[in-house]
Amino acid sequence: MRVVIQRVAKASVRMDDRLKSSIGEGLLVLLGIEDADNQEDIDFLVKKITHFRIFDDEKGVMNRSILEMDGELLCVSQFTLYASTKKGNRPSYIKAAKPDVAVPLYEKFCLDLTQALNKEIQTGEFGADMRVELINDGPVTILIDSKNKE
Repeated sequence: MRVVIQRVAKASVRMDDRLKSSIGEGLLVLLGIEDADNQEDIDFLVKKITHFRIFDDEKGVMNRSILEMDGELLCVSQFTLYASTKKGNRPSYIKAAKPDVAVPLYEKFCLDLTQALNKEIQTGEFGADMRVELINDGPVTILIDSKNKE
């Protein structure tokens, strides 16, 4: 699994000119899934995301997690995180999991985040054409690949 985590002042998802989800201060998580992903990848990422100290404390130092600041979270599936750009000018998405694999993993990931945060998270809609709007706070943007734990 790959995630792009963005610390946001606010974020939202629109579909067909209607608001699907929105959050205030917290995290926007873009999630890419490949066929080899499983519960181990979910566990690793959920723990990282909920415990990352990327929110400012009273001294302006990034020292607080989303749990500590009781922030909100919006999770959006994004197969393009598995784009291969090795050849040519058109990315290949062959490594991205097909819906029969990706949907259950996306849903489980969102459920586990909800449980870890002890509050409902907001989501996009898997496979839909979405408009994601955000105000990146910082900006703080972090990339994590559960198979490449750097």
